[in-house]
Amino acid sequence: MLGVRPLDALAQPGLPEMQQAGSFIRNSFFSMRDLSYVISALIALVGAVVIYHKWQMGKDVSMDIPAWFFSSIFVLLTGAFLSQLFGI
Repeated sequence: MLGVRPLDALAQPGLPEMQQAGSFIRNSFFSMRDLSYVISALIALVGAVVIYHKWQMGKDVSMDIPAWFFSSIFVLLTGAFLSQLFGI
């Protein structure tokens, strides 16, 4: 029991640094969710243009539509997950 007490005393100085790191993350990223919305919208627009171009050229777009759609959804969900993870 006496051997555990000195380890508790050594572990305490890390708490302020963790709080400082958390506040730095909250101040640096204004809103991860808003950023993910913007990136997802850009991915959707680029995907729409690529699919439209392939469709007009007569190429098969059946595999491209779900790929671009789910990549956009992935970015949305990743932004929501990271904002909840870091408490932003």
